[in-house]
Amino acid sequence: FFSMALLYQIFFMAVLIEEAGAKVYVAQVATAQSSEARGEQLLFKIEEILALTGAAKVNIIGHSQGGLTARYVAAIRPDIVGSVTTVGAPHFGSKVADFVRKVPEDSITEATINGIVTAFAILMDVLSGGGYKQDPLSALSSLTSKGARAFNQKFPEALPKTPCGEGEFQVNGVYYFSWGGARVMTNLFDVSDPALKAASWVFDGKPNDGLVSACSSHLGRVVRDNYPLNHLDQVNLVAGLSALFGTDPVSVYRAHINRLKILGL
Repeated sequence: FFSMALLYQIFFMAVLIEEAGAKVYVAQVATAQSSEARGEQLLFKIEEILALTGAAKVNIIGHSQGGLTARYVAAIRPDIVGSVTTVGAPHFGSKVADFVRKVPEDSITEATINGIVTAFAILMDVLSGGGYKQDPLSALSSLTSKGARAFNQKFPEALPKTPCGEGEFQVNGVYYFSWGGARVMTNLFDVSDPALKAASWVFDGKPNDGLVSACSSHLGRVVRDNYPLNHLDQVNLVAGLSALFGTDPVSVYRAHINRLKILGL
């Protein structure tokens, strides 16, 4: 039921964005894989979309690891990407991933965690019709600080050159935007908030959304890194339960669609 609710909210969000005047395609990639593997899958989907529509370029919006996936595509095929917008993406890794990766390799604990996440990833994949191989350990490695450094060395486009700074606005013809959240507990009725609150302790009080620090979300032009939204609120999950009197995540996307329109994208 929870998996179905997540998928429903993803497609519901796409409909809401389309109401702002954009044509939205939800690209299915592996739920749990390395950023490079997911990037290749996304590239294939984009090439299909361009072939079907006759469009020359796409604007990619990627949440969490989806931001790294989008960066991969833009780096190797900038000719078919108009812009990349990342939302709560761990461009410099996540301390939560670092903490989980401390679990000893080849241990029973690691095998148990891997089994649980793999089962969930396969369920999500089946429900969405993906058919992809899942590899949670590769996904986890990609999201650690060490994995992010390796990824950034290969794909440095639009990364900030100073701590918590901004990166280049345009690289190889591609515009780069990012935004993130800096609040964890946002709605008493959201069952995911306590789990995010528990995870957030690894950030030692620094602004974060429960899984990603505000500074780690920076790429290109930073729209804002302190929205009162946690990591799941940023994509209107779970069931659209974000801060009762805070920022509506849908309004953030609608404003960004207008921003892209002004640039002719």
